[in-house]
Amino acid sequence: MRRGLMGRGLMGRGPVKRGSGRRESTGLRTGGAARAGQYLALLAYLVFLAFPFAWLISTAFKPARELGSLHPTWIPEQPTLDNFRQAFDEQPLLQAAANSLIAAVGAAVISVVIATPMAYVMARHRGRLATAATGWVVVSQAFPFVLVIIPLFLVLKNLHLINSLGGLVLVYVVWSLPFALWMLAGYVRAVPTELEEAAAVDGAGRVRTLVSVVAPLLAPGLVATALFAFITAWNEFFFALVLLKTPEKQTLPVVLTHFLGAEGVADLGPLAAAAFLATLPSLVLFAFIQRRITGGMAAGAVKN
Repeated sequence: MRRGLMGRGLMGRGPVKRGSGRRESTGLRTGGAARAGQYLALLAYLVFLAFPFAWLISTAFKPARELGSLHPTWIPEQPTLDNFRQAFDEQPLLQAAANSLIAAVGAAVISVVIATPMAYVMARHRGRLATAATGWVVVSQAFPFVLVIIPLFLVLKNLHLINSLGGLVLVYVVWSLPFALWMLAGYVRAVPTELEEAAAVDGAGRVRTLVSVVAPLLAPGLVATALFAFITAWNEFFFALVLLKTPEKQTLPVVLTHFLGAEGVADLGPLAAAAFLATLPSLVLFAFIQRRITGGMAAGAVKN
Protein backbone atom coordinates (compact mmCIF):
# COMPACT_ATOMS: atom_id res chain seq x y z
CA MET A 1 0.00 0.00 0.00
CA ARG A 2 2.79 2.42 0.94
CA ARG A 3 4.75 1.58 -2.19
CA GLY A 4 1.67 2.31 -4.30
CA LEU A 5 1.16 5.68 -2.66
CA MET A 6 4.84 6.55 -3.04
CA GLY A 7 4.74 5.55 -6.66
CA ARG A 8 1.72 7.68 -7.30
CA GLY A 9 3.36 10.61 -5.52
CA LEU A 10 6.48 10.35 -7.62
CA MET A 11 4.44 10.01 -10.77
CA GLY A 12 2.33 13.01 -9.81
CA ARG A 13 5.36 15.24 -9.48
CA GLY A 14 6.34 14.70 -13.06
CA PRO A 15 9.82 14.72 -14.50
CA VAL A 16 12.38 17.01 -12.87
CA LYS A 17 13.47 19.89 -15.09
CA ARG A 18 17.22 19.90 -15.58
CA GLY A 19 17.37 23.62 -16.46
CA SER A 20 16.02 24.77 -13.09
CA GLY A 21 19.25 23.91 -11.26
CA ARG A 22 21.32 25.77 -13.83
CA ARG A 23 19.11 28.85 -13.53
CA GLU A 24 19.42 28.80 -9.76
CA SER A 25 23.22 28.52 -9.90
CA THR A 26 23.35 31.33 -12.49
CA GLY A 27 21.14 33.50 -10.26
CA LEU A 28 23.37 32.84 -7.27
CA ARG A 29 26.47 33.80 -9.24
CA THR A 30 24.76 36.99 -10.49
CA GLY A 31 23.60 37.92 -7.00
CA GLY A 32 27.07 37.27 -5.59
CA ALA A 33 28.68 39.45 -8.25
CA ALA A 34 26.20 42.25 -7.58
CA ARG A 35 26.83 42.05 -3.84
CA ALA A 36 30.59 42.08 -4.40
CA GLY A 37 30.20 45.15 -6.60
CA GLN A 38 28.19 46.90 -3.88
CA TYR A 39 30.83 46.14 -1.26
CA LEU A 40 33.55 47.34 -3.63
CA ALA A 41 31.70 50.61 -4.25
CA LEU A 42 31.17 51.06 -0.50
CA LEU A 43 34.86 50.42 0.14
CA ALA A 44 35.84 52.99 -2.49
CA TYR A 45 33.48 55.52 -0.93
CA LEU A 46 34.92 54.91 2.53
CA VAL A 47 38.45 55.35 1.21
CA PHE A 48 37.37 58.59 -0.46
CA LEU A 49 35.97 59.89 2.83
CA ALA A 50 38.84 58.66 4.99
CA PHE A 51 41.68 60.01 2.81
CA PRO A 52 41.52 63.67 4.01
CA PHE A 53 41.23 62.66 7.65
CA ALA A 54 44.11 60.18 7.39
CA TRP A 55 46.30 62.79 5.72
CA LEU A 56 45.32 65.31 8.40
CA ILE A 57 46.45 62.93 11.15
CA SER A 58 49.70 62.23 9.32
CA THR A 59 50.41 65.95 8.92
CA ALA A 60 49.64 66.70 12.57
CA PHE A 61 52.41 64.38 13.77
CA LYS A 62 55.08 65.33 11.22
CA PRO A 63 58.00 67.62 12.12
CA ALA A 64 58.61 70.76 10.10
CA ARG A 65 61.40 69.09 8.09
CA GLU A 66 59.06 66.38 6.78
CA LEU A 67 56.27 68.87 6.03
CA GLY A 68 58.59 70.68 3.61
CA SER A 69 59.82 67.51 1.94
CA LEU A 70 59.33 67.07 -1.81
CA HIS A 71 58.58 63.38 -1.26
CA PRO A 72 55.88 63.23 1.41
CA THR A 73 55.11 59.95 3.17
CA TRP A 74 51.97 58.63 4.78
CA ILE A 75 53.61 57.60 8.07
CA PRO A 76 55.82 60.21 9.76
CA GLU A 77 59.43 59.07 9.95
CA GLN A 78 59.95 60.92 13.25
CA PRO A 79 56.53 61.47 14.92
CA THR A 80 56.37 64.50 17.18
CA LEU A 81 53.91 66.38 19.39
CA ASP A 82 55.55 69.75 18.76
CA ASN A 83 52.72 70.79 16.44
CA PHE A 84 50.17 70.33 19.22
CA ARG A 85 52.28 72.27 21.72
CA GLN A 86 52.78 75.09 19.22
CA ALA A 87 49.07 75.19 18.42
CA PHE A 88 48.13 75.60 22.08
CA ASP A 89 50.87 78.17 22.61
CA GLU A 90 49.87 80.33 19.64
CA GLN A 91 46.06 80.30 19.94
CA PRO A 92 43.50 80.00 22.79
CA LEU A 93 42.18 76.63 21.60
CA LEU A 94 40.66 75.60 24.94
CA GLN A 95 38.65 78.82 25.23
CA ALA A 96 37.52 78.51 21.62
CA ALA A 97 36.53 74.87 22.16
CA ALA A 98 34.50 75.87 25.22
CA ASN A 99 32.71 78.56 23.19
CA SER A 100 31.95 76.08 20.41
CA LEU A 101 30.68 73.55 22.96
CA ILE A 102 28.34 76.07 24.56
CA ALA A 103 26.96 77.15 21.19
CA ALA A 104 26.59 73.60 19.85
CA VAL A 105 24.97 72.11 22.97
CA GLY A 106 22.65 75.09 23.36
CA ALA A 107 21.58 74.92 19.72
CA ALA A 108 21.01 71.15 19.87
CA VAL A 109 18.94 71.20 23.06
CA ILE A 110 16.80 74.20 22.13
CA SER A 111 16.20 72.92 18.59
CA VAL A 112 14.98 69.53 19.83
CA VAL A 113 12.77 71.07 22.54
CA ILE A 114 11.10 73.44 20.07
CA ALA A 115 10.92 71.05 17.12
CA THR A 116 9.33 68.10 18.98
CA PRO A 117 5.86 69.59 19.66
CA MET A 118 5.90 71.41 16.32
CA ALA A 119 6.68 68.17 14.49
CA TYR A 120 3.90 66.39 16.39
CA VAL A 121 1.35 69.01 15.32
CA MET A 122 2.70 69.04 11.78
CA ALA A 123 2.45 65.24 11.44
CA ARG A 124 -0.90 64.67 13.16
CA HIS A 125 -2.96 67.66 12.04
CA ARG A 126 -3.20 68.02 8.30
CA GLY A 127 -4.18 71.47 7.17
CA ARG A 128 -2.92 74.91 6.25
CA LEU A 129 -0.55 75.02 9.20
CA ALA A 130 1.20 71.81 8.18
CA THR A 131 1.35 72.94 4.56
CA ALA A 132 2.80 76.31 5.54
CA ALA A 133 5.36 74.64 7.82
CA THR A 134 6.45 72.28 5.06
CA GLY A 135 6.82 75.19 2.65
CA TRP A 136 8.85 77.08 5.25
CA VAL A 137 11.18 74.11 5.63
CA VAL A 138 11.77 73.87 1.88
CA VAL A 139 12.19 77.61 1.28
CA SER A 140 14.46 78.21 4.27
CA GLN A 141 16.96 75.60 3.09
CA ALA A 142 17.28 77.41 -0.24
CA PHE A 143 18.52 80.69 1.28
CA PRO A 144 22.30 81.19 1.09
CA PHE A 145 24.14 82.56 4.11
CA VAL A 146 25.16 85.77 2.33
CA LEU A 147 21.53 86.64 1.58
CA VAL A 148 20.41 86.62 5.22
CA ILE A 149 23.51 87.81 7.07
CA ILE A 150 22.82 91.58 6.71
CA PRO A 151 19.20 91.58 7.96
CA LEU A 152 20.17 89.04 10.60
CA PHE A 153 23.02 91.27 11.77
CA LEU A 154 20.65 94.26 12.03
CA VAL A 155 18.09 92.29 14.03
CA LEU A 156 20.71 91.01 16.48
CA LYS A 157 22.16 94.52 16.78
CA ASN A 158 18.77 95.91 17.82
CA LEU A 159 18.47 93.09 20.36
CA HIS A 160 22.01 93.82 21.67
CA LEU A 161 23.11 90.27 20.86
CA ILE A 162 26.08 91.05 18.63
CA ASN A 163 29.35 89.58 19.91
CA SER A 164 27.58 87.21 22.31
CA LEU A 165 27.24 83.44 22.42
CA GLY A 166 23.52 83.85 23.16
CA GLY A 167 22.97 85.58 19.83
CA LEU A 168 25.02 82.93 18.05
CA VAL A 169 22.95 80.15 19.67
CA LEU A 170 19.78 81.91 18.56
CA VAL A 171 21.05 82.02 14.98
CA TYR A 172 22.00 78.34 15.05
CA VAL A 173 18.58 77.38 16.41
CA VAL A 174 16.75 79.31 13.71
CA TRP A 175 19.00 77.86 11.01
CA SER A 176 18.76 74.21 12.12
CA LEU A 177 15.11 74.26 13.22
CA PRO A 178 13.55 73.69 9.74
CA PHE A 179 15.55 70.53 9.08
CA ALA A 180 14.99 69.31 12.64
CA LEU A 181 11.26 69.84 12.22
CA TRP A 182 11.19 67.97 8.94
CA MET A 183 13.22 65.08 10.36
CA LEU A 184 11.15 64.67 13.52
CA ALA A 185 7.88 64.90 11.59
CA GLY A 186 8.87 61.75 9.69
CA TYR A 187 9.54 59.92 12.97
CA VAL A 188 6.18 61.05 14.39
CA ARG A 189 4.33 59.71 11.36
CA ALA A 190 5.92 56.30 11.99
CA VAL A 191 4.39 56.11 15.49
CA PRO A 192 1.07 54.15 15.41
CA THR A 193 -1.92 56.34 16.18
CA GLU A 194 -3.49 53.43 18.08
CA LEU A 195 -1.10 54.13 20.96
CA GLU A 196 -2.34 57.70 21.20
CA GLU A 197 -5.95 56.54 21.03
CA ALA A 198 -5.31 54.09 23.86
CA ALA A 199 -3.74 56.88 25.93
CA ALA A 200 -6.78 59.11 25.23
CA VAL A 201 -9.09 56.33 26.44
CA ASP A 202 -7.08 56.24 29.67
CA GLY A 203 -7.71 59.96 30.11
CA ALA A 204 -4.37 61.37 28.91
CA GLY A 205 -4.41 64.75 27.21
CA ARG A 206 -2.37 65.84 24.22
CA VAL A 207 0.60 67.02 26.26
CA ARG A 208 0.64 63.89 28.44
CA THR A 209 0.36 61.69 25.34
CA LEU A 210 3.24 63.50 23.68
CA VAL A 211 5.48 63.32 26.75
CA SER A 212 4.66 59.81 28.01
CA VAL A 213 3.80 57.87 24.84
CA VAL A 214 5.14 59.55 21.70
CA ALA A 215 8.39 61.05 23.01
CA PRO A 216 9.91 57.72 24.21
CA LEU A 217 9.22 56.23 20.80
CA LEU A 218 10.95 59.22 19.21
CA ALA A 219 14.18 58.61 21.15
CA PRO A 220 16.20 57.56 18.06
CA GLY A 221 14.85 60.53 16.12
CA LEU A 222 15.55 62.94 18.96
CA VAL A 223 19.12 61.69 19.24
CA ALA A 224 19.68 61.92 15.48
CA THR A 225 18.20 65.43 15.34
CA ALA A 226 20.25 66.64 18.30
CA LEU A 227 23.38 65.14 16.76
CA PHE A 228 22.69 66.91 13.48
CA ALA A 229 22.15 70.26 15.23
CA PHE A 230 25.27 69.78 17.34
CA ILE A 231 27.56 68.93 14.42
CA THR A 232 26.12 71.76 12.31
CA ALA A 233 26.75 74.32 15.06
CA TRP A 234 30.16 72.87 15.96
CA ASN A 235 31.45 73.12 12.38
CA GLU A 236 29.75 76.42 11.44
CA PHE A 237 32.12 79.22 10.44
CA PHE A 238 30.43 82.07 8.57
CA PHE A 239 27.94 83.29 11.18
CA ALA A 240 30.53 82.99 13.96
CA LEU A 241 33.02 85.01 11.91
CA VAL A 242 30.56 87.87 11.32
CA LEU A 243 28.79 87.99 14.68
CA LEU A 244 31.71 87.44 17.10
CA LYS A 245 34.32 90.16 17.28
CA THR A 246 36.45 89.68 20.41
CA PRO A 247 38.90 86.74 20.53
CA GLU A 248 37.44 85.61 23.87
CA LYS A 249 34.07 84.89 22.23
CA GLN A 250 35.26 83.30 18.98
CA THR A 251 34.54 79.65 18.27
CA LEU A 252 36.98 76.96 17.20
CA PRO A 253 36.47 77.16 13.39
CA VAL A 254 37.19 80.92 13.51
CA VAL A 255 40.30 80.46 15.63
CA LEU A 256 41.65 77.91 13.14
CA THR A 257 41.90 80.66 10.53
CA HIS A 258 44.44 82.45 12.73
CA PHE A 259 47.02 79.86 11.71
CA LEU A 260 47.05 81.49 8.25
CA GLY A 261 49.66 84.18 7.78
CA ALA A 262 49.12 87.67 6.46
CA GLU A 263 49.92 86.50 2.93
CA GLY A 264 47.73 83.40 3.15
CA VAL A 265 50.61 81.05 3.97
CA ALA A 266 49.42 78.36 6.36
CA ASP A 267 51.41 77.01 9.26
CA LEU A 268 50.58 73.43 8.30
CA GLY A 269 51.81 71.59 11.36
CA PRO A 270 49.93 73.52 14.09
CA LEU A 271 46.95 73.98 11.77
CA ALA A 272 46.66 70.23 11.16
CA ALA A 273 47.05 69.51 14.87
CA ALA A 274 44.35 72.00 15.84
CA ALA A 275 42.03 70.79 13.08
CA PHE A 276 42.51 67.19 14.21
CA LEU A 277 41.53 68.13 17.76
CA ALA A 278 38.53 70.06 16.43
CA THR A 279 37.17 67.01 14.60
CA LEU A 280 37.45 64.64 17.58
CA PRO A 281 34.31 65.74 19.50
CA SER A 282 32.02 65.05 16.56
CA LEU A 283 33.57 61.64 15.93
CA VAL A 284 33.50 60.62 19.60
CA LEU A 285 29.94 61.84 20.06
CA PHE A 286 28.69 59.95 17.03
CA ALA A 287 30.53 56.78 18.04
CA PHE A 288 29.02 56.98 21.51
CA ILE A 289 25.44 57.74 20.41
CA GLN A 290 25.09 55.74 17.19
CA ARG A 291 23.88 52.64 19.08
CA ARG A 292 21.07 54.64 20.63
CA ILE A 293 19.88 55.89 17.25
CA THR A 294 18.68 52.44 16.20
CA GLY A 295 17.67 51.14 19.62
CA GLY A 296 14.71 51.60 21.92
CA MET A 297 11.98 52.04 19.31
CA ALA A 298 9.40 50.33 21.53
CA ALA A 299 10.45 52.00 24.78
CA GLY A 300 7.20 53.94 25.15
CA ALA A 301 4.78 51.31 23.92
CA VAL A 302 4.62 49.48 27.27
CA LYS A 303 2.12 50.84 29.73
CA ASN A 304 3.29 50.95 33.31
